[in-house]
Amino acid sequence: MTVERQELDILAGFDKSKFDYLPGEDRYLTVENQPKLKFNLIGTGNIGQEHMKVTILEGRATINGLYDPNEKSIEQAKDVFVNELQAGDINVFESLEEACNDPEADALLICTPNYTHIDVVRVAAKSKKHIFLEKPMTTNLEDAYEIMEIAKDYPSIFQIGLQYRYKPIYVEAIHEALERKSVGDIKTISIMEHRVPFLDKVGQWNKFSEKSGGTFVEKCCHYFDLFNLFAQSKPVEVYATGSQAVNFQTFQYEGESSDIIDSGFVIVKYENGIQCNFNLSMFSPMFYEELVLCGNEGRLKATETERFVPLEGPDNYLEVIRAGGSPSKTSTPVYPTEIQKSGHGGATYYEHVYFVDNILGKTTSTATVEEGFWSIVVGLAAEESLRTGEKVIINDFLAANPKDTVVNN
Repeated sequence: MTVERQELDILAGFDKSKFDYLPGEDRYLTVENQPKLKFNLIGTGNIGQEHMKVTILEGRATINGLYDPNEKSIEQAKDVFVNELQAGDINVFESLEEACNDPEADALLICTPNYTHIDVVRVAAKSKKHIFLEKPMTTNLEDAYEIMEIAKDYPSIFQIGLQYRYKPIYVEAIHEALERKSVGDIKTISIMEHRVPFLDKVGQWNKFSEKSGGTFVEKCCHYFDLFNLFAQSKPVEVYATGSQAVNFQTFQYEGESSDIIDSGFVIVKYENGIQCNFNLSMFSPMFYEELVLCGNEGRLKATETERFVPLEGPDNYLEVIRAGGSPSKTSTPVYPTEIQKSGHGGATYYEHVYFVDNILGKTTSTATVEEGFWSIVVGLAAEESLRTGEKVIINDFLAANPKDTVVNN
């Protein structure tokens, strides 16, 4: 018996294992179809394991093999795959080249530290397999141009992991603002993120700007992607302030002192006149995101909250306040429970849904390499403004590292 995926969308994320007592011929709504695709996971840390879990949950693909030079990461990922996910056996590759050129794999999920992305992509792209590259695509403009060049005529899917656009609050905000035009012409965009400090990583690479790209690149490229998406325009000016106010002030690793900021403000102006501001604090005892769009016909506010205290209130919230007698509303956008808790509010799950859709020939609105490029252009410009104390003009910033010069070197 074969049941196509689209017949089961209503049960997405539903735990079908409780029906394992049924003989195969008696399962229809809960049938477990065999995955059509095989992915190799390159980088098996926190985010890599999240991608592994949602791959299995989504169901149309499986993880065929793992590669990571860190033995403890590999061992944990194997344990999660075999024992927690009960997804069968899994291969472990000895080298990056072996993982990328595995004839069994249809696609490569690249979840390695930021500064390694360019070297991994250089090897991965030779395979011509479908590529999923975690954000930020690179830590500097030179490497970003090179990946743009690689992706320009790439024969397979090349998707960037900017998954925040698939969080339920932002999916609904995109629908209201860009499709329904509920607030009219957007004039200003404000985003806030208040959260805990950067977590531990192998080699503590995220505590250093040289390896992470800086906080405005590593952490905030998600939000700059949202700026670009809602503005529907190109950035022209960026100004930023920030400091290492609380976190890692005395932290050292292998004799080097941490230099990443933990708080800041970024102002971005776009070609079409839209103005944006971003507010970051990474020493807050909670996770809180807020988006506010103001247009000539209304205002939209969307929030996501994860509290570490027993206070009541919705985790997700969206309100649209409209002028001129048009109806206003509030809502609490969520995904099914299993999907919502699978990582980043379910955003990673739907990022995988659309990655598989893309591979199978259904075009979706997943983040392109060009969109990944512009998300880090804003982040890198913000880091430059932070260093100089001056406003950065994007055209001048890009002209200082022209594409032809960089690619040909």
